[in-house]
Amino acid sequence: MARPTPLSGFPEWLPSQRIIEQHMLVTIQEVFELHGFSGIETRAVEPLEQLLRKGETSKEVYVLQRLQAADDAPQAAADKALGLHFDLTVPFARYVLEHSGRLNFPFKRYQIQKVWRGERPQDGRFREFYQADIDVVGQGELPYHYEVELPLVMARALLALAPYGVPPFTIYVNNRRLAEGFYRGIGLTHIEEILRSIDKIDKIGPGKVADLLVADAGATAEQAHLCLELAAIHGSDETVIDTISELAHREGVNHPLFDQGLTELRELLAAAQVRAPGLVEANLKIARGLDYYTGSVYECVLHGHEDLGSICSGGRYDTLASDGKNTYPGVGLSIGVSRLVSRLFAHNLVEVTRETPTAVLVAVNDEADRHASTVVADQLRARKVSADVAPSAAKFGKQIKYADKRGIPFVWFPPTQAQPQHTVKDIRTGEQHEANPDTWLPPAGDLHPTTQPVAAREQ
Repeated sequence: MARPTPLSGFPEWLPSQRIIEQHMLVTIQEVFELHGFSGIETRAVEPLEQLLRKGETSKEVYVLQRLQAADDAPQAAADKALGLHFDLTVPFARYVLEHSGRLNFPFKRYQIQKVWRGERPQDGRFREFYQADIDVVGQGELPYHYEVELPLVMARALLALAPYGVPPFTIYVNNRRLAEGFYRGIGLTHIEEILRSIDKIDKIGPGKVADLLVADAGATAEQAHLCLELAAIHGSDETVIDTISELAHREGVNHPLFDQGLTELRELLAAAQVRAPGLVEANLKIARGLDYYTGSVYECVLHGHEDLGSICSGGRYDTLASDGKNTYPGVGLSIGVSRLVSRLFAHNLVEVTRETPTAVLVAVNDEADRHASTVVADQLRARKVSADVAPSAAKFGKQIKYADKRGIPFVWFPPTQAQPQHTVKDIRTGEQHEANPDTWLPPAGDLHPTTQPVAAREQ
């Protein structure tokens, strides 16, 4: 068989990289659970009509279709109406509607799963990738304080990833009520077109965005300039609120949505200064192009890796989930885990002590006595010590070399006639001593593979 060609956009990590990814996923989960979020998992497929409600193009959705369906036409037609989910928000909205009678609201959930998106693969963008989401959903109403809580929880999750080499970051926040109130206050009405244009500032620049505002949103040149002036405002303390207020006062903006959004943004920044100082900043160009966001919106960028784009984003939504009788407003944030870990690997920002969970390799004296080595391995496993048995009864030097190649720190030698006691050897230092397989434990730092930023080793 010829060597297979890798599929672009479908990452497959090496064992050492997978250990790092798994450790990060567990760390994220622990932070979410510490803040009262319950884990769920939804199915991989959803009806196409539900997937396309979010405004994504059909080009990005992988459609489910069985190959051998000629004799099962009705089922084949049903399969064509299904697609793999491209994010976790749409499945979660459906989940809430389907299980609303058995959920307690406000419902705080986290969800860590793979998603599939048929976009062009590039640095940090994949067709199959992990996302880690948190959302809070209410029934009928959802207090604003959850819009304050979620970015602060996400900030703590990202801080907890620093031992894995995740660089410093900033979570940028904006408020759509504030933005819409300002746009309406200066006489504009095509709010969705304005937001989609503002969201492109970093990609195409202010000049081209101004042209889009005139062409697509019906703005005059002066109105476009004011939209860009608002988008240019940023800061992390009360002064940013003053700057926004001064611009609105100068232009005679008087709209209740603007007043509400400004009050909410002030509250979020005040809380962030206390609970996550230096990690949250208001940035009025953050618009989020999706049209269902209604309040706070968030994007997170890594310092020194701005070219990667946002590694975490989300916002408030009021109408994504509704059954005609009840509406379920919510607020959510999502980490692009695969995007994040791919950057760590590509830039060699993190390393792992070994590529295997195995802490001990039990040597085999001879193949006729392999059972004795297996018994020792099982004794160690019974006490949660990961152990493996040597693949062959080669000379001990070769068995030690095998352990060293895999990064296994200890080799266990069962008794022989010449050496009637069990012994264990730390192959890194050469130290060897007698040990009891029913009581011996490796040092805590060797029990499992550990990770650290590469910079920490180099210092």
